[in-house]
Amino acid sequence: MRKTILITAAATLMLAGAASAQQQPAPTTPAPASPQAQPAVPTIQSVKIVDITELPKDTQTQVNQVIAQRGDDGLQKLRSSIDATPKVKSALEAKGLSSAQVIAASMEPNGSLTLITKKAS
Repeated sequence: MRKTILITAAATLMLAGAASAQQQPAPTTPAPASPQAQPAVPTIQSVKIVDITELPKDTQTQVNQVIAQRGDDGLQKLRSSIDATPKVKSALEAKGLSSAQVIAASMEPNGSLTLITKKAS
């Protein structure tokens, strides 16, 4: 579960990158690949939605620490990325949720995206 928490911050950036990639036109000439190029972001294959209360207490604490470090700006970027990704947005809507309830995300290399939600209090 620690891996999931550590990836949460990275997933925020990956989803933000995916959203901005959808908004930008494709380049007319491909950039040459370099050996130092970063690995490609995996394509979302599945979406799992978990409420924070379903996680073990230790994991809840770790998630809350990551959220505190990321701040409101990072949370807004994550939610905007979710809204800009139809597959993810529809998975939330199917559960009766919206991006406003998502507090963290984790992307596995196999394309499995886990969204951690928190019900409004």
